Amino acid sequence: MTTTKTPGKDQNGEQSASRTPPIVSQQEWDAARQQLLAKEKAFTRSRDALAAERRRMPWLAVDKNYEFDGPQGTASLLDLFESRRQLIVYRAFFEPGVFGWPDHACRGCSLGADQVAHLAHLNARDTTLVYASRAPQQDIERLKARMGWKMPWYTITDSFDTDFGVNEWHGHNAFIRDGDKVFRTYFINERGDEAMGTTWSYLDITALGRQETWEDSPEGYPQTPPYKWWNWHDNYDAEALPDRQWVQVSEAKEATFRRRDAE
Repeated sequence: MTTTKTPGKDQNGEQSASRTPPIVSQQEWDAARQQLLAKEKAFTRSRDALAAERRRMPWLAVDKNYEFDGPQGTASLLDLFESRRQLIVYRAFFEPGVFGWPDHACRGCSLGADQVAHLAHLNARDTTLVYASRAPQQDIERLKARMGWKMPWYTITDSFDTDFGVNEWHGHNAFIRDGDKVFRTYFINERGDEAMGTTWSYLDITALGRQETWEDSPEGYPQTPPYKWWNWHDNYDAEALPDRQWVQVSEAKEATFRRRDAE
């Protein structure tokens, strides 16, 4: 093994040498990677187990009527679902007094907004993602246009932020509805928000999860085979069936993937 030193700067700005990892052979690198891979697989299984626990979290009834301002006028919390079964509300700080106002929202919230996946994939799992801030709608629309953001973004007009723990810091609240009844199912904030942005990370905090057959979910929860529901974001409404050859390939790959994951 060979240890190398890379030039750097110390606290005083002086040039110094920093010790890098060893330079190894291909065989040694493969062995080191396999050791780490075992830990990564354990982490993935642990993450899946946590998501399974979230799906078994008790639900909290939301009895208060909340109102938001939206592009189409006044909207209730139920309206934010857009007729879907699940809702995720991210509280973004964009209002007078926030650093960056009126040109920008909070830097951290903006970094997160830049990473939001195409919403069609969430919608295909009966889930809606919205942002909410205290800025007026005209400022929100101006900000979205400038930054290229597409998510629905509402104006908080009452105590929603205080009641759901996001009046002083950002966070994601997950809800589910049963008809006209709304329930709070989960909440993450602080460093938990760092992982958000992908379709999978959003679904993993919801009561129904990814809704795929491999998941450990309570009996009766909606589940379909993985890959089968995945689609191009502009093609979810199309009625064409997937190519039979692709279905066979994806089924074989899925079986191999799950077998290796269990090892």
